[in-house]
Amino acid sequence: MTIFYIILAVLIFGFLIFIHEFGHFLTAKLSGVRVNEFSINMGPKLFGWQRGETKYSFRLLPIGGYCAMEGEDQDTGNPRCFVNAAWWKRLIILCAGSFMNLLTGYIVICLLLTFAYSGTVTAEITDFSPGNVMESQGLQVGDTLYAIDGRRIYQYSDVTLLESRLNTENCDLTIVRNGEKQTLKDFALIRKVDGVNAQGEPVKLLGLYFGKRAEKDFGSILRYGAYECIDFTRMVWYGLTDIFTGKAGLKDMGGVVGAVDAMVQGGEAQKTVLDGVVYVLYFGAFLAVNLAVMNMLPIPALDGGRVLFLLINTLFTAITGRKINPKYEGYIHGAAMVLLLGLMAVLLVKDVLMIARR
Repeated sequence: MTIFYIILAVLIFGFLIFIHEFGHFLTAKLSGVRVNEFSINMGPKLFGWQRGETKYSFRLLPIGGYCAMEGEDQDTGNPRCFVNAAWWKRLIILCAGSFMNLLTGYIVICLLLTFAYSGTVTAEITDFSPGNVMESQGLQVGDTLYAIDGRRIYQYSDVTLLESRLNTENCDLTIVRNGEKQTLKDFALIRKVDGVNAQGEPVKLLGLYFGKRAEKDFGSILRYGAYECIDFTRMVWYGLTDIFTGKAGLKDMGGVVGAVDAMVQGGEAQKTVLDGVVYVLYFGAFLAVNLAVMNMLPIPALDGGRVLFLLINTLFTAITGRKINPKYEGYIHGAAMVLLLGLMAVLLVKDVLMIARR
């Protein structure tokens, strides 16, 4: 089944690239901006065709794609070039790719909640382990955990995620009891219960049990789908924070090959093929949200970097009446793209070596 999951993972990646670039393509067309080429993947062209003013191509390397608009970095003299469009149209075009990825992730999660999952487990406490000290600190069966140090809890899995980010055992724990919020100050979230993790290794657990499932009506599915996307975004943000603070390094990062490998390994670990497909789709939804967030980071060569330059240029023009020469922005994005491709190459080699050593 390895080949099956590899094909499924590659198809998911291809679709995420397509839907991202299609967001740019569609909004550019609607905004009157000329699109010279719309490409899925990068590198040597495998096949393509011309329709109207736009070339459509499918390329060899599944590491990205692009929607090449006329005059993205400089005025080419064409009235329909990107830099001549109104600033708000350019803003919409730049944000559309990430929006489409985010929307895709959200739709997939909602579909999984509807057809594949028995329901989302809420953060309402249904029981304690025997002798759990947190019960004596004021928690009760029926309490719903609402926030840890002000960070919102949406479902039971958030408890472990947020607890793992604490620097100390004590926190301000907000709960909902009988419909009212209460905050337990300096509450000790203590892992004292013996248990095992997914690998069968002995670990210490909180000893809190959550078993109540949310309703599966239309409104609840939409709400918990949004919660899941918020959790995905939070996980990406925490990962970035760890990288910039030095808690995580290159060994903790992964590229396209690493992501495909994780999808394959996770799919094969499931009991049935259907469960494996569900897992891969869930992972794909996470990747969709991940791509949406990463692309909007204010880093040159990414959509977020272009948005930052657009806003700076718009403000500069409003104040001085002059535009910053777009060629300088093009130089910065070009240099950043070289660095980005270099990082992708390093991650590719790292992921391949990691798989080869297994």
